[in-house]
Amino acid sequence: MSKLKCAVIGSGYLGKFHAEKYADLDDCELVAVVDINEEAAKSVADKYGAQALTDYQVLLGKVDAVSIVVPTSLHYSISKDFLQHGAHVLVEKPITVTVEQADELIALAKEKNVILQVGHLERFNPAVMGLEQVDDKPLFIEAHRLSPFNPRANDVSVVLDLMIHDIDIILALVDSDIERIDASGTSVLTQGVDIANARLTFKNGCVANVTASRISMKMERKMRMFRPSAYVCVDFQNRVLTKHQTGKKEMFPGIPEIETEESVFESGDALREEIKHFVRCIQIGENPLVPGEAGRRALETAIAITLMMNKG
Repeated sequence: MSKLKCAVIGSGYLGKFHAEKYADLDDCELVAVVDINEEAAKSVADKYGAQALTDYQVLLGKVDAVSIVVPTSLHYSISKDFLQHGAHVLVEKPITVTVEQADELIALAKEKNVILQVGHLERFNPAVMGLEQVDDKPLFIEAHRLSPFNPRANDVSVVLDLMIHDIDIILALVDSDIERIDASGTSVLTQGVDIANARLTFKNGCVANVTASRISMKMERKMRMFRPSAYVCVDFQNRVLTKHQTGKKEMFPGIPEIETEESVFESGDALREEIKHFVRCIQIGENPLVPGEAGRRALETAIAITLMMNKG
């Protein structure tokens, strides 16, 4: 099988890692790195023997696949150009600025019969993937995603920057329509919302309480869920999955004991796994784990949360 000709659009903090992963994959040839800052593009491209460009349009029709790692406001226009020219697209989250833009990209990908994958990286965290071993649906979910302030990625609110990771995972786990959203948030250091809380009530009865902050004094990324047969905790940061469930023995007459199972996953490379998955889906014509539809639903929910906060 011939190598896929790949390019990375955007050579900032995350873009340079996308370039590294493509260059390291045997199935891919990194042909170009694009950035409006010529020096930034060259510093990454030279490292991996790729061409440095400042205009992505010269690549249209000349590459098989691209990662789009640019500010959110540019996701739609650049993704649309590559999809129209038959390229497979991995676009960072959030998929677009508006739901209407996301719908257009999804329809275009189907029309051109190409892959549209959204970069919700936490889906490839080994602790999250371990949740597949738990069969029953959650009844209650609580998620905390807290980070110290970082000037990077402040072009969007904390809902679209951090909370959307947990929104995406929760929507996939619950697999039910949302019936009600309650939310509150405030800006502290930026013009956007820096700390937010949302309560999602689903039609199947599940409730999710989600908190995100980019002004915390500590880093915490955890999700806890009550299920009919177990209490499960996911520590994204340390890649630990803990399950507490009733056992066959009794700790008191008529009261089953609680068994605890902890899985600690080795330090992995979620971005490498995400890009390998993208490439594999292209090769075998399979739908990605996080298709455009999943990115659209996460975006739609994040926008609804934001509107609810604005009303408050």
